[in-house]
Amino acid sequence: MRKSITEERIQRIREVLAKRQKDLTLILNNIHDPHNVSAILRSCDAFGVHGVQLYYTRESFPLVGKRASASARKWVDRVRHNDAAAMIKGLREQGYQIIGTSLTSEARPLPEWDFTGPTAIVLGNEHRGQDPALDALIPDNLFIPMQGMIQSLNVSVAAAVILYEAWRQRQLRGCYDRPSFDPEEMEKHVCSWMER
Repeated sequence: MRKSITEERIQRIREVLAKRQKDLTLILNNIHDPHNVSAILRSCDAFGVHGVQLYYTRESFPLVGKRASASARKWVDRVRHNDAAAMIKGLREQGYQIIGTSLTSEARPLPEWDFTGPTAIVLGNEHRGQDPALDALIPDNLFIPMQGMIQSLNVSVAAAVILYEAWRQRQLRGCYDRPSFDPEEMEKHVCSWMER
């Protein structure tokens, strides 16, 4: 039985969807800790990311609990991939710049990147980083400048820092002032969200 939905709830759904960025996504690459995945989904929801790409080849996608994710998993679409080349090709054909998060000698600091156009950012496994299959396909990498002895952040914290920078740039550009969905897409998503 479908629960009743109020006009206020429908209005809230429309307001949130109007700020969703359909051309900003993360590629979650074999991230195994369900708490990290939950925190990443919460950050995606907070910064208006509509959906994420799941590239899982070694680990299974973790069971993400409703409590741990604060139900963010319900509001962030997930698309599964098992072929790195096909996933990257598909994103590039849609006009995405694809940025890895490997600490290579050619990597550029986070603030030097322009996130106002279609962008996909890879977040690799907590221990191994991003898969070699992705390394071979993604020449561009970013790093988060840090001042301490430890030169890495927890993957969920890194996701939040990167998404904040993307949000900051897009906010300045006015990207959140107009829906990224056309009217037909918007109505489709409103109907879908009313069922969640």
